[in-house]
Amino acid sequence: MTNRRSWWSTALGVLLTAVMLFPVYWMVNNSFTRDEDMRGATPSLFPTHGTLDGYRAVLDQQLPYLGTSLVVGIGTVLLTVLVAAPAGYSLAKLRPRAGGLISFLLLIAQMIPGIILAMGFYSIYLRLGLLGSVPGLILADSTLAVPFAVLIFSAFMSGIPDELLQAARVDGAGLIRTFRSIVLPISRNSVVTVSLFAFLWAWSDFVLASTLDGGGVRQPITLGIYHYIGNNNQQWNAIMATAVVASIPATLILVLAQRYVAAGVTTGAVKD
Repeated sequence: MTNRRSWWSTALGVLLTAVMLFPVYWMVNNSFTRDEDMRGATPSLFPTHGTLDGYRAVLDQQLPYLGTSLVVGIGTVLLTVLVAAPAGYSLAKLRPRAGGLISFLLLIAQMIPGIILAMGFYSIYLRLGLLGSVPGLILADSTLAVPFAVLIFSAFMSGIPDELLQAARVDGAGLIRTFRSIVLPISRNSVVTVSLFAFLWAWSDFVLASTLDGGGVRQPITLGIYHYIGNNNQQWNAIMATAVVASIPATLILVLAQRYVAAGVTTGAVKD
């Protein structure tokens, strides 16, 4: 009975996984399918007349967009960690008087719709001349990532024994050196977790990009894909090929970092 139940559980898991991954397969399939074949009455599960035209379009037209997304993603990661790590350490170990209120406000900040933030940034950037700029987009994307990052860092760093920090102070380490030499190395899992989510948010952002960088010279890949869609021109072959290529960096980073992410979101690499 146990073996039979295990077999059914495995089969159900495989079926659900196949259903969830089918859109990914369909995206890859269409990236090799000619546009005229996609307009047929019966869609094909396999590209009967395979073509690389979509991937040629990626190489010819989308590389600048991919480069911009990479710069924005890395910049967002650096700015997010730079701001959120000290803030999380302060909430976890320095325990400011308004720490509970700050944590509550960080939770509230994550509930604000992105379009509202985009409108606010648009008004500010219009006056500062930052519309269509990469630094402006990095700052906006970091604003979405920082509240989540502070909460992750705070939850993780609260598990660091106070005795370890006190020993560092006894040895003559100041607050900054203790944070840099003791806290950050121990918090490696949370740093990787925050970096991953910040990069994915920046990489996949469309609302802020279309609002703040729609007319800029350097635009992210989400806008590069959007430019293929028009009233009379929908290049689905190129769209799917671009989506496949754009998914590769995020997928590789997620696969490589999943071990650190699992430890980072559960916190507690060090326990009292």
